[in-house]
Amino acid sequence: MPWTVLVVGGAGYIGSHMVWLLGQRGVRVITLDDLSSGHADAVLCGEFINGDMADHALLDQIFTRYRVDAVMHFASFIQVGESVQQPSRYYRNNLTHTLALLDAMRDHGVSRFIFSSTAAVFGEPDYVPIDEAHPQRPINPYGRTKWMVEQALTDYDLAYGLKSVALRYFNAAGAHPAGLLGERHDPETHLIPLVLQVALGRRRTIHVFGQDYDTPDGTCVRDYIHIMDLAEAHWLALDRLMKGGPSGVFNLGNGDGYSVRQVIDVARAVTGQPIAVHHAPRRAGDPARLVADAARARADLGWQPRYPELTTLVGHAWAWERRFNSA
Repeated sequence: MPWTVLVVGGAGYIGSHMVWLLGQRGVRVITLDDLSSGHADAVLCGEFINGDMADHALLDQIFTRYRVDAVMHFASFIQVGESVQQPSRYYRNNLTHTLALLDAMRDHGVSRFIFSSTAAVFGEPDYVPIDEAHPQRPINPYGRTKWMVEQALTDYDLAYGLKSVALRYFNAAGAHPAGLLGERHDPETHLIPLVLQVALGRRRTIHVFGQDYDTPDGTCVRDYIHIMDLAEAHWLALDRLMKGGPSGVFNLGNGDGYSVRQVIDVARAVTGQPIAVHHAPRRAGDPARLVADAARARADLGWQPRYPELTTLVGHAWAWERRFNSA
């Protein structure tokens, strides 16, 4: 029989790509999403349930109706600045509601969990590239909520045998290679779609915050990972747990950093548009370099990114932006 996977937050950017991939791999997919930031039309396969992961009665119904083999969790709030301004909202959703989901799983004997974590658990880096052994010192409520869930997962494994894989993303970016799915955040805060919206004429300029960092061109360096490579890592993590493998934590990135200026230059080349830049002061809390050491994911999961080149990633995102904004 095919596996049955509950994807919480499966109507969002990362979740919807994961739902599509699971469907392609023959998995029975149930998507649970409250559509607070997701889009029902982004769920391209499986069954869709509009609801909240903190709704105990609804979770009981889902776990009673379906023989769920594993849960994938993407339903977090992700805006760092907002988390500083509204920490209560982030602790409630990202931590409390996740614990409620885990407890519902326990009540129904579901013992495999894939968690969408973040490089924000590390805070200001002591060194780069950042491996899993790097100290975790999150500097905002968003990062702290993710770090706290990671701690809870360790304890749930020890006490209840609930096996999990936490995947720490660096900068998820790009779009489905065939243009089926892409980023639709509102408001948009990610660099690549913002740059491409300037190329489309939807924004006048792209703001570059800080030009005096200790990097080759003075702008911040980040590690961008293609959304489909990210989804593939989740598939491998699921396969690991379904085969009885242990819990684990993995950093996900390409191991190559690109500066803000490099991203803009690549976007100009891909789009053929000039892309106006507005130079602005540094933002508080922006590290100069965030680059992943993903050696553990490669060794233990057998993960190998298919789309490591920035030009490919931006090209896929550009195809999606043009298609979505002309629809």
